[in-house]
Amino acid sequence: MLIHPKIDPVALQLGPIAIHWYGLTYLLAFGLFMALAHMRLRHEPFRSLKGPGGWSSKDIEDMLFLGVLGVVVGGRLGYCLFYKPMYYLQNPLEIFFVWQGGMSFHGGLIGVILSQVWYARSRGKPFWQVMDFIAPCVPLGLGAGRLGNFINGELWGRAADPDLPWAMVFPQSGTSIPRHPSQLYELLLEGIVLFIVLWWYARRQRKEAQVSAVFLIGYGVARFTAEYFREPDAHLGILAFKMSMGQWLCIPMILGGVLLWVWAETRNAPARPNQTAAR
Repeated sequence: MLIHPKIDPVALQLGPIAIHWYGLTYLLAFGLFMALAHMRLRHEPFRSLKGPGGWSSKDIEDMLFLGVLGVVVGGRLGYCLFYKPMYYLQNPLEIFFVWQGGMSFHGGLIGVILSQVWYARSRGKPFWQVMDFIAPCVPLGLGAGRLGNFINGELWGRAADPDLPWAMVFPQSGTSIPRHPSQLYELLLEGIVLFIVLWWYARRQRKEAQVSAVFLIGYGVARFTAEYFREPDAHLGILAFKMSMGQWLCIPMILGGVLLWVWAETRNAPARPNQTAAR
C-alpha cells in the first residue's frame, strides 16, 4: 500500500512570489497545445488552406488566448453552477475567488466552445473546422491538469482493496483508507488514451464536425468510466441511479457526440483541400 508523498504545492518560491505546481501544469498544457497545433497545420484540410485567409501560426495564438479565457471563465462559472449553486447564490462575490479552487471541466468546455464561436465568426472560418482543428490538441493538456491534481493530493479516489498494488493513502483526505489514485486513471484515460485515438482519427481527412464528435464521445466515456473510481464531492455524494455529478454531466456529452457524428455523416462531404477558409 502506497502513501501519497504530500508534495509541496509550491514548486518555487521567489521572495513573495510563489510558483505553484498546478500553475506549471497549466503552462505545460498550453505549451503542449501550441506544439501539437503547429503539427496539426500539416494535416488536411489545414495544410491546403494556408496563405491569406487560411491557417497560420497567428491563428493558433489567437485560438489559445481565447481558449484560455474560456477555460478560466467557463470552468469557474460551471463549478459554481453545477456543483455549489446555492452556496454561490448566497455568496456571489466568492465566484471571483478563483484562488480558492473550484473549476469544472464541463463548464470550461462550454467556455471554450463560446470563445471559438466568436473566433470563427470574427475570422470568417467555419466553426466546425475550427473545433476539429482544436480537438486533437486538447487531451494531453487535460492529462497535465490531472497530474496537477495528483501533485496537490486532491480529487482522490474511492476506497480500494488494500491488496491492490497501487492503492494509495491520501493523508489530505483526513483518513488512512487506501484509495484508487483516480487522478492518474484520468490522466491515462482522458489524456493519453484519448489523445492517441483522436490524433489517429484526425490524421485522415474527415467530414466536418466528426473529429469534434469523437472528442465529445471519447472524453465522455473516459470520464464516465474514471468517475467509478473517483470519490464524489462530499457535499453531493452519489446521485440518482448511483451516478456522480461528473457522470451525469458526461451523458449529454456522449449523446451529443453521437448525434453530431451522425449529423455530420449525413450532411457533409469530406472537407476538400481546395476549399477556401472563409465561407
